[in-house]
Amino acid sequence: MERTLPVSTHADGERRLLDSFAAIPPSKRVRLAKRTSNLFRERTRSTTRGLDTSGLTGVRVVDVGARTADVDGMCTYEDLVAATLPLGLAPLVVPQLRTITLGGAVTGLGIEASSFRNGLPHESVVELDILTGTGEIVTARPDNEHADLFRGFPNSYGSLGYATRLRIELEPVNQFVALRHVRFHDLESLCAGIDAIVGSGTHDGERVDYLDGVVFTRDEAYLTLGRQVDEPVRGGPTVASDYTGQQIFYRSIQHDEAAPRRDLLTTHDYFWRWDTDWFWCSRAFGAQNPRIRRLWPSRWRRSSIYWKLVALDQRHGLSDRLEARRGNPPRERVVQDVELPLEHTAEFLHWFLQEVPIEPIWLCPLRLRGDSTWDLYPLRPHHTYVNVGFWSTVPGGEPGVTNRAIERRVGELDGHKSLYSDSYYSREDFDALYGGDAYAALKSLHDPLGRFPDLYDKAVHHA
Repeated sequence: MERTLPVSTHADGERRLLDSFAAIPPSKRVRLAKRTSNLFRERTRSTTRGLDTSGLTGVRVVDVGARTADVDGMCTYEDLVAATLPLGLAPLVVPQLRTITLGGAVTGLGIEASSFRNGLPHESVVELDILTGTGEIVTARPDNEHADLFRGFPNSYGSLGYATRLRIELEPVNQFVALRHVRFHDLESLCAGIDAIVGSGTHDGERVDYLDGVVFTRDEAYLTLGRQVDEPVRGGPTVASDYTGQQIFYRSIQHDEAAPRRDLLTTHDYFWRWDTDWFWCSRAFGAQNPRIRRLWPSRWRRSSIYWKLVALDQRHGLSDRLEARRGNPPRERVVQDVELPLEHTAEFLHWFLQEVPIEPIWLCPLRLRGDSTWDLYPLRPHHTYVNVGFWSTVPGGEPGVTNRAIERRVGELDGHKSLYSDSYYSREDFDALYGGDAYAALKSLHDPLGRFPDLYDKAVHHA
């Protein structure tokens, strides 16, 4: 059974994309022209018009029988989930923020609570069409003449090209997700709990379909275990919770009881449970103050709005001016996600909580789905990692001092960090971590004239 959704403009969208590429002078770097972003590294401003992707934002086809979807590269997960959920299907991994695009999650390595069983978003890609630096759109699959590009596209961040269409796998989902918030009083027990759940797919006799966690302090941390259900479970809530209003999801996790705290969300609300308050970052804008929250329209309590507020602050230096009035240097932005092998995760968390004044911290376990490795982000197959996310600012001083310390510690513990935010690596260290030789070969083949910025220049020099 195939269901075609009402998006018929993708051919025109590709034509406009190609025309906009051809219109950019060869001496100018090629960029996307997009209104929203989930990147947190600065970009050098350009006066050159970017690529026109306005016609590549929709869902093309959902094939219910094959459990696949053909999706435009600039389609957001919010729009994709809206198309698939009524059919009882969802992407294998739904990144936690609504405006993340399919192309962005694949080229920039998205993640979520299903990643301990389903890997990363690019691992459920069957094939994809990519606009390369030669100005042509090619189809890349793991078994065709562009297999090298298929393997090298993840973590390339638009430096090798942009996805115009992706065919991805889908999985069946139920109406609700039943949650258990399990408290741990030390970080070693927390990591042992992750290991046991990832190994068995269960906890206390109940299946675990989704797994993530939050660390508040050394002796207060939680794993949230999600299970797909079609009706409320015995011993749990009979009505689904709603965290899009006055209640705040991450605060609902905390408890003192010995038994897990249970909760129930619709699958839709579970997918976007972190978006309403941008995890916990909405507190920086006062959106968690009950008085302000009552006046803050619910449609504006979402990550895309908070991101615009951050961009406005950075553009005009509002926070820096406020610190200057207090006699302080600008605060350092520490907005990062890092992947640590599970066996080193507790050690990193102890170091981080000692050295970096940021809390809470998000945890998301992951394992690659199969035996394959990926050229530009070399995780080991059959090995458990934990994504550790922390997003705030710290007192200022020497520019980048905290971020550099985090990079060093992550490297010492055999980890990697995502490249969506500030990076400070030397070229040598960067190439060692992110597939330098493989990347150079891909760049010379698929972007021989350097139309797209180099990955190192994008990640470190804000090209």
